[in-house]
Amino acid sequence: MNQSHDLIQISDCHIDDQVESMEVDTHTNLVSVIRAVTKHNCDTLLITGDLTHNGTLNSYQVLQRMLTPIESKIVVLSGNHDKIENLNQVFSEQLISKFSLGNWEIITIDSTQPSKTSGYVTKQALDQLDQDLQNSVAKYNIVALHHPIVSMQSDWDDSLSLENADELFNVMNKYPKIKAVLWGHAHQASEFNNDDVVLISCPSTALQFDNETRIGFNHYRLHDDGKLEYNTQWI
Repeated sequence: MNQSHDLIQISDCHIDDQVESMEVDTHTNLVSVIRAVTKHNCDTLLITGDLTHNGTLNSYQVLQRMLTPIESKIVVLSGNHDKIENLNQVFSEQLISKFSLGNWEIITIDSTQPSKTSGYVTKQALDQLDQDLQNSVAKYNIVALHHPIVSMQSDWDDSLSLENADELFNVMNKYPKIKAVLWGHAHQASEFNNDDVVLISCPSTALQFDNETRIGFNHYRLHDDGKLEYNTQWI
């Protein structure tokens, strides 16, 4: 029997001590997204970085309370706005590098670098990814990180994306089991392809950097036969 599993990705929540960041009420916006998420089947909620705007301990605690309605497993990874010490203090149990959904294993990478907006995957992280993919007993893999790994083909400044995407592709291209790569950071919903791998950018729960005025999230259905379906839910 071909079972399916539901993964929901949200990104770039930019929760701060004040309700406003970047001239929008990021708190109210995230509450709206969480309300919408709870209406969907969801095995795991993945948050791909920039959980908070300034990385204060209080903002992570506020975010943790806001996520209370989510009954599924939550996995988070760090973005350039996050402060890893504070993030780790509140979300240590959710900062995990890999998790499984049926025949799929999702592997996360830390692409952040201190005091820089752009991303970089260290040699150590690339070696770890290589090892994780080699050891993965899952039939299919998804890789998730904060920074875009291809040109966003928009007004987005690609110099703020991943600086060494070529090195990341060199590792990933060895593993045909990888079906998708997911990221955030650009506050833009987009889809690209690299051969048979679908590359997916998740919108922000705070605001978009392109002409899109809505907020949203991505809902993925992972089938045990390797089929991946997804759509962007707008609010």
